[in-house]
Amino acid sequence: MIDSIQYIRARHIATMTPAGVIEDGCIAIQNGRILAVGPTRDLNPPATAASIDGLLTPGLVNAHTHLELSDRLPGERPTEGFAGWLVGMLQRSHTEASEMEKLVAEAIRIGVDQCLRFGVTAVGDISRQCHLTRPLLRESPLRTVSFGEVQAMAQRRNLLQERTAVAIDDAHSIDQLRIGITPHAPYSVEADGYRYCLDLARQRGLPLTTHLAESADEAPFLADHSGALRRLWDWIGAFDEQVPTFDRGPIAYAESLGLLAYPSLLAHVNYCSDSDLDLLAAGQASVVWCPRTHDYFGHPPHRWRAMRERGIRVCVGTDSCASSPDLNVVDDLRLVRRQNPDVSASELWPLITSEAADALRWNRDGDEPAIGRLAIGAAADWVAWPTRSNDPLAEVLDESKMLPTQVRPAEVPSPGIAGRG
Repeated sequence: MIDSIQYIRARHIATMTPAGVIEDGCIAIQNGRILAVGPTRDLNPPATAASIDGLLTPGLVNAHTHLELSDRLPGERPTEGFAGWLVGMLQRSHTEASEMEKLVAEAIRIGVDQCLRFGVTAVGDISRQCHLTRPLLRESPLRTVSFGEVQAMAQRRNLLQERTAVAIDDAHSIDQLRIGITPHAPYSVEADGYRYCLDLARQRGLPLTTHLAESADEAPFLADHSGALRRLWDWIGAFDEQVPTFDRGPIAYAESLGLLAYPSLLAHVNYCSDSDLDLLAAGQASVVWCPRTHDYFGHPPHRWRAMRERGIRVCVGTDSCASSPDLNVVDDLRLVRRQNPDVSASELWPLITSEAADALRWNRDGDEPAIGRLAIGAAADWVAWPTRSNDPLAEVLDESKMLPTQVRPAEVPSPGIAGRG
């Protein structure tokens, strides 16, 4: 069935394409996709379904979050560093299966509600309890890349195949819910486990993400199993000396495994030398960093600008409510703006729209609806903002309390799939 064409008019439309910001703009929508975008005088709509007295942007993209942790609170900055924070997280994660289902359902509800309230219509979610999260995410309005998490190191390495099978299970996959894989981190997955996950991603064309160089503790753990992350393993009581070592740091480690040659998404990359930047620039991987979480742990200034100067794709995410006040990715971008006042707002917005969408590999197939842009053929996800100035992108970032007035994720019909797809 072909729906009628709807026209949305706005004082400003930020396309996140070379067309830039259109004054007195209009988009034409049919069956969940954009048919046309441009000045209202050019589209000459016969009527408008909505008239936005402010700014219209694409639905925002949060490329790295943990929706299962949306019921948590970050608390005070951890005095025992990242590894100590992980111990606290593990202590709170021991829950009976019957209770876990309720907790995950409530966390996903909170997370989805927050995303929509803050203008986010697409996420890259780290899904640890895939069998619980994916049925819920399938029914949500969000577009989701559900990265199934894999941890399999030391005395748990024999769980690798079982956990990867769960991670890539596509039983709940639809157009709006896509399956990815995430070998968790260099301190929880061995080299053979990384290679196995990467081979599966290549064979199936799956998005792949991993936490990398998240803390200063990763390098010594890789080099000789020392430091705070080793003490974490001693607390768990499951380490063994068969875990291989690597003495050139996490970025070189990822390069040696082939992760940088694949269009993977590297989460955080908080510790990065000039030689590491060279390795990243020579590969295809993107970086997503989480400014408020980065600040929460007190890491040194992120090198995102040096990455972009070398042609490395960078985007911004929130991480989880266990390390950030909420899932308002615009607040993460606001922090970046305060820290980098010489960078224009128009340069920053792609970090939570077009660049984030491309980092998630959502736009990789020409016949699928793109996200993160208001362009012909793209999914008609849009967000309205109550701006008043002639520089609306800057106004949203500079007005710390501004929230969207409308958030509209579009449903795109998909032949042969029942339900929300």
